[in-house]
Amino acid sequence: MSDAVVLMAYGSPERLDDVPAYYADIRGGRPIAPEHLEDLVERYRRLGVEDTNPLNEITEDTRAALERELGVPVYTGMKHWTPRIADAAERAQDADRVVGLVLAPHYSALSIKGYREQLEAALDGRAELHFVESWYDDDAFVTVLADKVRGADEHVVFTAHSLPARILELGDPYKDQLLATARLVAERAGVTDWSFSFQSESPTGEPWLGPDILDHLRDLHARGVRRVLVCPVGFVSDHLEIRWDIDVEAMELARELGLELRRIDMPNAEPAFIAALAGVVRRTLAS
Repeated sequence: MSDAVVLMAYGSPERLDDVPAYYADIRGGRPIAPEHLEDLVERYRRLGVEDTNPLNEITEDTRAALERELGVPVYTGMKHWTPRIADAAERAQDADRVVGLVLAPHYSALSIKGYREQLEAALDGRAELHFVESWYDDDAFVTVLADKVRGADEHVVFTAHSLPARILELGDPYKDQLLATARLVAERAGVTDWSFSFQSESPTGEPWLGPDILDHLRDLHARGVRRVLVCPVGFVSDHLEIRWDIDVEAMELARELGLELRRIDMPNAEPAFIAALAGVVRRTLAS
């Protein structure tokens, strides 16, 4: 029996000229406010994206390292850019079993469910799908993050991408899983001075999960906190939400407030993180 892995991520435009089409894909036919598009283009420009996107190299490095670790084919599939999830499924056509793994540890019907639906549709029953719904409490993953905050003498703020607050009314496990990861990491690292906030809220006009990290930093400063370490537990690699929301916006606010702010290095394609992903895949195939 042959196996393959479809490693899925949100996707990122390869060059600056791709940003309008990329944003249109995310919006899925919904109207795009010109000022929002201009803002997104400017963010990628300031991050150095012109003819190539260095952030996409991280996903490829992760894919290649996981393939070496597992010894089975691993194909990348993006939700909102190329190569698409359908492209990855096509490349895995000779596999009898396909593991679907999203580079996002926490489940939400507004995020992970969509990846599964796309992969199921692309496979169309021609392979046995083993889809990983979440891996937020994976022991090796927790250890990877704990090693990055262990010994911190700052207040640790765990963060994750916000989602519309209406998911709470639907019983969505996203927030609970995030808080569980934060607690596990803090306990493993021996960190007692920590809190949680969200980031990367989109301008949709509806309430989103909070507090937002910028508001949270203001509150921490008002409470007398002067040194903060950000640990984005909802993310596993450097991309726009890390390089812009944390490294630019949060850092700029911290300077205004007189806060000393730093963040952990993201796992990206670090060997320990790749080993954690491989463990998730192996256990999924064995179950």
